[in-house]
Amino acid sequence: MSSTVNQNTQMAPTLNSDMGEGLGLHSFGNDEQLMSVIDVANVACGFHAGDPDVMNRTVALAAEHGVAVGAHPGLPDLVGFGRRRMAVTADEVESIILYQTGALTGFLSKHGLALNHIKPHGALYGILAGDEELMAAAASVARQFSVPFFGLAGTAHETVCHELGVDFVGELYVDLNYGPDGSLLIERHPQLTLPRAAAERVSAAVEGGPVHAVDGTELHIRFSSVCVHSDAPNSFGVASAVRRAIATTTRP
Repeated sequence: MSSTVNQNTQMAPTLNSDMGEGLGLHSFGNDEQLMSVIDVANVACGFHAGDPDVMNRTVALAAEHGVAVGAHPGLPDLVGFGRRRMAVTADEVESIILYQTGALTGFLSKHGLALNHIKPHGALYGILAGDEELMAAAASVARQFSVPFFGLAGTAHETVCHELGVDFVGELYVDLNYGPDGSLLIERHPQLTLPRAAAERVSAAVEGGPVHAVDGTELHIRFSSVCVHSDAPNSFGVASAVRRAIATTTRP
């Protein structure tokens, strides 16, 4: 991944965020504020967070703000919020993604929206990035619904999608650190991100410059969407800074 370069396109990257990650009476994240600045919402589908009422409210909020909605399926791990790795087979990967995506499409239909994409959550996202067999199972679900797959360029996310004819959308992360191999370092708890630092990362990456890994390695990341997580206390400030950076930075 460290050898990749930014996408050469005149289109500005979209801004996406993980949404609907509450449960029952408990809500997490700044969904309502964020809907006013993002383009795309990745909605939790019940396995790592979210329940029918939360999904319904989140999709309704997205429809109100004109935000596209994709499925954000995770591992069946409410206690660990889907951030703990599990041993899963290809059949299990296909089933858990199909089940969760299918649940979300019912609420999309209710609110007059179409499924925009599939983007796995947390540990599942990381597992699929490094395992082509499991990724093929995930991509088969995206192909079944005829939607793109959001993931990391230069990993199995991208290579398998290309092999199977599934549209791929590469992401840049501003509130997670990267390892020297370009992998994301998933934290069990959200970390505070300075809005200025997030904006500087986006501006540099959009202009074709490097993103620095935790050890200083320069990574050149291909992307057409930027992700800001919703569950950090200042996520709205981060997202707003990123939105301004996108609006004022020109691709080479």
